[in-house]
Amino acid sequence: MPSTQISRRNDHNTKERNGIPVTRRDKITEISNGTKETSLSASRIRKTSISMPTNLDEMEALRIDRPKGTASKFNRSESDDSSSVTFSNSGSTPNGSPLGSETEEEANDEELAKVPLQAPPRRKSRAISPMMNQKLGNDPMELTGGQSANSTITSVNSISSLLKEKLQLSIPQALRSSKKRQNADYRLRAFVGILFLCVVFLVGFAHIYYTQHVLQRAYFDKFRFNKNVRVMHVYSNTGAEVIAARLGEGIPPDTGVFPCLPHHQKQDSVCLEWLQQARLYLAHTKHSDMNCYHVTWKSLNSYYNPKDCFDWSPKRGHWYGAGQIQNMPYPLERGRLDLSPFITGDITKHPFGNVLKRYFLNSKGATILVDPETPLYVSINANRSNDFCLQAKHDAFAYINHLTQLPQLNYTICATDNMKNLHSSMAEKSLWDGLKPDELHAVHSLLSEPVWQISPINEAAVYNYTEDVIALGFLRQGHVLLSEEWQPSPGDFVLDEERFPSMEETINIIHRRGFRIVFTIQPFISTESVNFKDAVSNRLLISERGSDPRIPALTRYKQSNSVGVVDITNNKTLPWLQSKLESLIMKYHVDSFYLDLGTAQDMPHYYKCEQPLTNPDHYKTIFTKAILGSVPVIGVSGAISRPRAPVFVSLPPFSSSWKAIKTVIPTVLTYGMIGYPFIMPGAVGGDVALPMSDNNPDNDFEVSLPDKELYVRWLQLSTFLPVIRFTHLPSKYSDESVLEIAKRLTTLRQKTVTPLLKKYAKETLDTGLPIIRPLWMLDPADPACHVVVDEFSVGEELIVAPVLYSGSRQREVYLPAGVWRDGIDGSLRKGSRWIHNYRVAEDKVAYFVKMPDNTRF
Repeated sequence: MPSTQISRRNDHNTKERNGIPVTRRDKITEISNGTKETSLSASRIRKTSISMPTNLDEMEALRIDRPKGTASKFNRSESDDSSSVTFSNSGSTPNGSPLGSETEEEANDEELAKVPLQAPPRRKSRAISPMMNQKLGNDPMELTGGQSANSTITSVNSISSLLKEKLQLSIPQALRSSKKRQNADYRLRAFVGILFLCVVFLVGFAHIYYTQHVLQRAYFDKFRFNKNVRVMHVYSNTGAEVIAARLGEGIPPDTGVFPCLPHHQKQDSVCLEWLQQARLYLAHTKHSDMNCYHVTWKSLNSYYNPKDCFDWSPKRGHWYGAGQIQNMPYPLERGRLDLSPFITGDITKHPFGNVLKRYFLNSKGATILVDPETPLYVSINANRSNDFCLQAKHDAFAYINHLTQLPQLNYTICATDNMKNLHSSMAEKSLWDGLKPDELHAVHSLLSEPVWQISPINEAAVYNYTEDVIALGFLRQGHVLLSEEWQPSPGDFVLDEERFPSMEETINIIHRRGFRIVFTIQPFISTESVNFKDAVSNRLLISERGSDPRIPALTRYKQSNSVGVVDITNNKTLPWLQSKLESLIMKYHVDSFYLDLGTAQDMPHYYKCEQPLTNPDHYKTIFTKAILGSVPVIGVSGAISRPRAPVFVSLPPFSSSWKAIKTVIPTVLTYGMIGYPFIMPGAVGGDVALPMSDNNPDNDFEVSLPDKELYVRWLQLSTFLPVIRFTHLPSKYSDESVLEIAKRLTTLRQKTVTPLLKKYAKETLDTGLPIIRPLWMLDPADPACHVVVDEFSVGEELIVAPVLYSGSRQREVYLPAGVWRDGIDGSLRKGSRWIHNYRVAEDKVAYFVKMPDNTRF
């Protein structure tokens, strides 16, 4: 029978014996001489019962003193292997019956008691409550009705201990189950929280993805633009990203963007407008395998200056172009420049040098070409960013002439797969156009003959200098370039008769010796010049903005603190200037002129010309074109657009130092790449104070020669450049080794370098590619060629790696793909690899000649 039924019967069949309630469990314990199985079964019945008597509190507090002489025994039998407990009582009832009168129901209960019950095991320490033992003491207890006290108290103790045990067991179980429920709650809450965060993340990611990608509309082929965040991406034909830019920097983020009104639309252009901020035009043209995208910003209020920033981080490739920049970084992303007007200046004082072009080339195959009419400001990695920014901005000097009421930013991006092919397609072609035979001859003469730059303090200095050149015996005569000191004051356009009393005869002698004479002229007229009054009266000078137009605007130029500037935009100025120059040619048989145009920073601050200029540099372009059409010119000191051949563009002056020589190669490479293939480097050894002949006793100042080692290394470098220009003659050094080195280098130039220069000059006139080229033009796919800053190639056949460090006798050399013959020892070397610790003696220069493609190595 199930234990629950037995328990239920015990609850409903309780009897009164001598006033003490006795349950059926007690009956089982009162059976005298009962078998062990009966006692064991009774114990199990008690253990499994969960009935609670109503008089529990009274039984628990019961204390009974046993009378003396009452013999009872309380035996507890326990086994170490089982938790069952057996109670044996030796007392008996007065009637001699173990249980007294027994009803039929009690007989049934006796039968039930014989059935063994399964009860959960109990620890033996909990079989009898210690508290009950303490209350009962050791004496037997006599109860009314002849009942044994031991039997009754044992039952009471058993029930009490059982209940206590049940309570002790059930409470921890309830606590444990409560803790389990709490832990389950915590786990559920944590799961819900994590699920909520995942949903938030997915929603945010979806929003960002939608904003950045889905909303990027492919307006044109290989072009994507997100109008909401104004992010632009340009791709090559293979799908590689070549341009990433943020457009419209500075527009408030909450400004709405809408399609332009119909009367603002342009044909074949996409027009978008940010209300009261700016209007953007996007257009696309395709040229064979090259895509070009035209971007135009128009400001809609006087407070917003359109600004676009391009990502110049390393993963975007390397950038080249612009012109000379402070510290001459190469590639450009290695430099740093705060937002500055893109105009020429003195590199020691201003951000940019003497030659600029609004052209930028990326190694992944993209170019940025800015319109010349844009009032351009440029920054590179400003504010610790990796951004290259273009901004259109009016100001009070560089862009004082507002071609539009509000600033406009206009530029073109072109992209393809190969940077060399892209650059070739962007280069100006047909430099032959309008080239006369004598002008072509002038180009070849500059490539093959030196330029002797002399500061003519007096006539004897010029004469003696040419004698010293003749005495060398191994150098060709070339061009004698007289700096502006031949005039009494800048702008006189006549020789100083006090210092050059018989200059006509001296020039005739110079001509007979095989030299050509070149005079330096400039558009600046000193207030002390004999021509200043005439120029003012005829209003030939640039005037001051906002003042009487008859008052010239004055500025400073070199050693002159007060000079005016010829207004070349005035129709009367050019004839007046031509007459001055033609008089020089007729009287002194001058072969050509060199134009020292200064920089934009040399212009008067509030300049005003007869015709408005785009910017101060625009003056150079107009002046050069005007002079070229009237008198021969071989060189200019600066430019922002390529002058027509045979005009060579000079590099800026370099100081006589090891630091300066390191900037020569990147400057030459940059000038050639931005469209100036015919360049005229500075003097060998640096442009220090120009010396006179040391034989001249009238020299009133002492001129120091450049360091000997520096001079030799500079001479080795200049040997491979298009024009070699001397100020200091190698014969002036007391060390005979300098002269010997100069002789060997002259032979090398005449036999190896000059033929290559002439060959690639002809190619340049057809293609517009430079004569002196960076290594990436030989192998545009080689990443190592993109960053080599101290090597260059003459065309595609000769690589030069000069030593540029004091005391160095070795260097690292990189050779592009192919097989190259070592110019020092004649050995063959395989390309696409570095040559480490390449030995270069002081009297040697490292160069390598390209071998035919079928050469066996």
